[in-house]
Amino acid sequence: MRTLSLVSALALSAAALSSPALAQQTAANPSAAAGVHTDLPRVAHPSHYTIAITPDAANLKFSGQSSVDLEVTEATPFLTLHALDLNISSATLTPTGGAAVPVIITMDPASQTARFTAAQPLVPGKYRLDTTYTGVINTQANGLFALDYPDKVTGKDVRGLFTQFEAPDARRFAPMFDEPIYKATFDLSAVVAASQMAIGNMPVAKEEPLEGGKKRVTFGTSPKMSSYLLFFALGDFERMAREAAPGVQVGIVAPKASGEQSRFALNELAPLIPYYADYFGQPYPLPKLDNVAAPGQSQFFSAMENWGAILTFERILLDDPAITSAAARQNIVTTQAHEVAHQWFGNLVTMAWWEDLWLNEGFASWMETKATAHFHPDWFPLLGRVNGRDAAMGLDGYKTTHPIVQEIKTVDETNQAFDAITYQKGEAVISMLEAFAGETVWRDGLRAYMRDHKFSNTRSKDLWQAVEKAGAPGLTAIAMDFTTKPGIPLVKVTGMTCKKGVTTLNLEQSEFSVDRKDEVAAKPQQWKVPLLVSSGSGEPVRTILDGGKATVSVNGCGPVVINAGQLGYYRSLYTPKMLQSLKTAMPTLAPVDQMGLIADNLALSASGYQPYGPAFDLLAAVPGNANPVVLGNAFGDFVGAWRTLDKDAAAQKKLAAKVAATYKPRLLALGFEPKAGESLPDADLRSTLISGFGTMGDADVVAEARRRFALLASNPKALDGPLKTTWLNIVARNATKADWDAIQAMAAASNSAVERQFLYTLLGRPADAALAKAARDLALTDVPGKTTSAAMIVASAALHADATYDYALANRAKVEALVDAQSRVTFIAGLGSNSSDPAMIEKLKAFRATVPAEAGRPVDRVIAMLTEKAKSRPLFAKGLTDWMAAKKR
Repeated sequence: MRTLSLVSALALSAAALSSPALAQQTAANPSAAAGVHTDLPRVAHPSHYTIAITPDAANLKFSGQSSVDLEVTEATPFLTLHALDLNISSATLTPTGGAAVPVIITMDPASQTARFTAAQPLVPGKYRLDTTYTGVINTQANGLFALDYPDKVTGKDVRGLFTQFEAPDARRFAPMFDEPIYKATFDLSAVVAASQMAIGNMPVAKEEPLEGGKKRVTFGTSPKMSSYLLFFALGDFERMAREAAPGVQVGIVAPKASGEQSRFALNELAPLIPYYADYFGQPYPLPKLDNVAAPGQSQFFSAMENWGAILTFERILLDDPAITSAAARQNIVTTQAHEVAHQWFGNLVTMAWWEDLWLNEGFASWMETKATAHFHPDWFPLLGRVNGRDAAMGLDGYKTTHPIVQEIKTVDETNQAFDAITYQKGEAVISMLEAFAGETVWRDGLRAYMRDHKFSNTRSKDLWQAVEKAGAPGLTAIAMDFTTKPGIPLVKVTGMTCKKGVTTLNLEQSEFSVDRKDEVAAKPQQWKVPLLVSSGSGEPVRTILDGGKATVSVNGCGPVVINAGQLGYYRSLYTPKMLQSLKTAMPTLAPVDQMGLIADNLALSASGYQPYGPAFDLLAAVPGNANPVVLGNAFGDFVGAWRTLDKDAAAQKKLAAKVAATYKPRLLALGFEPKAGESLPDADLRSTLISGFGTMGDADVVAEARRRFALLASNPKALDGPLKTTWLNIVARNATKADWDAIQAMAAASNSAVERQFLYTLLGRPADAALAKAARDLALTDVPGKTTSAAMIVASAALHADATYDYALANRAKVEALVDAQSRVTFIAGLGSNSSDPAMIEKLKAFRATVPAEAGRPVDRVIAMLTEKAKSRPLFAKGLTDWMAAKKR
């Protein structure tokens, strides 16, 4: 239920920003910080920042002045704020009602802090800290950064400025209390070129003309928020806008001449505001929400939820009919749904410290799927949760995993927290908890949580208490199990009988693991696991498996699914007889159960819990006329299996023929050309099938790709359309030197930043080792662009992992300069993840010794995965070839 009508609430939102109630809420609550980690002495807190900057984009530097209104709560000899890569030239401290006094500035780069010491110790009271400083404009997405891109009309390179502050980079912009719990209001202004557009969290409050073709832009005062949500952008932009709700305007800010490319995103953005306001029971509390298209890319993130001014890289925001694929159009929708969800879950209510990052990301991931299913049910977005859950389990099954709520104390540990455990496991566990509580109770609990904690900070327990109070007793115990314990429950069926139309199952709980099976078999963790068991068309039964063993009875004697709807976060291990029954029933099962059963059984077979045959049987039982999302996933599994046979060409050929027999008719029915009025899933399936058959070297598909590529010689727009990237990927994989040169020429000539990035990245994809090496060499030049080069190196690692990893280590300083600071360790370790050479493990161990201990988890993960792959890959290949041989008998 809503405490205000939607229309009334939104109409009041702009006025609320200056209301006495909100002013009262901006007073910091030091008691809320109890038990919350901090890098700073807990002796002061900010209430308001006034920041004025003058960027010098041409020389990649800026100057700034900052005033911080703060309250000292305990006597202290100095103040400590975060500051990084700032040269603070002067600072004064002014007590309320007193005179300004100079302070001594002491910088500590190791702790990323600045200490301000006055002549006399500070007594409790209110003060203003004024600083004057200069800073660095980066070329990767850290702090204030620059992106160079081609003007869409002239092709001439132009430069835009943007900010990225999550997690610990607002301190690169101004001295700040740069932790989530230190919420404050912000006034931001900038002196910029008069011809350029400046964007901030709030609308422009005032523009003043200055001499020399400059202007001063001042933005409205922000709501109370954490420092990482502050935003600034500047460039040759245009803005397309519309009203989303009374008093709330939404806009797409894009490079000039983007025109109608912004329309699709804008039309998808506007309905999200009233939808989320209704769902959460809270109005959107700012007068505008922009989504700013940044013409570049990052190895760390794709979009950022700055309050009132989302930053999204152009390739997943603008809809360019010359290159945007069906999958990219869907990504525009889901990415916006994710970031707009953050405007409530993360911005309005914020985790107290990064250990609860999942309260932001897991919930935004879950809400993005819910919102997409609401607006586009024909896209089958709920099926994507199976893939997300499986991606999380792909990390969670290793000893290198971590709980959803994890201990975080350092910047490096914070950066590593942005992973599939935080996002996809978070989403999967939330989906399970919503199913346990029921949709209405769950929503009512979230509304109470938002109401009670808006403009403040929370911890996970605050949410569980709100949902329990709304009517879900027992939820906290389940939630604590799944958020504080790492790993994956394993639910095993040890026996099944069916008498008089009732199926009785004997279940046993254990723990699934990839690389510590003996350990978990001897002493498995225990969870309170919500189950939903169905048998044939009988009514599903809900129960809780609280460790140990249980007996469950369900009406019906049909095939049994012990995770019906796939909302439970656990692996399901069936008896051989039950798997045989499920294989027979596969064409008639719900699509979500088809996907979940395949994912579970492939993982169980790969980890030695059962033979490979049953998993391949289930995969092969997906019919050629299946749901397009299910079919695309199953086809992708077969293409992945084909890759594992890379040392057995004859076996690859057999598998390719078998796959073609099932899937080629579906491709032929779809055709090689998009069809008017077709569904997005069908359009995406066409691309998936073309791409996979191209990977496997299907003669018809490769020939068609070459035919289309040849047309570019006489018509540069011959490939324009949603399949352009698909066909060019096939050409690039099989590229000759002449093809490679032609793609490079296309990249250099393109006036589209998105197309240019894509084409340069293609240069790293060839199977030809010499061409991949040429791409790596090109990546270390300025030709591709500062944020494109890293993607080229990643592309070359797909088929040349060992050579690419060695190259990166040999050029480590140059390569790390091409990557955001947050992801440098992850980036280099990831280059070796596709290796099949055991020597790579030792190389990674040597690399691990060169990084700080707290930054090493990404390396440990790759080492663990490669160690297991060395054991499992030969077994997988043998299981697959044995299965194919058995099918011929």
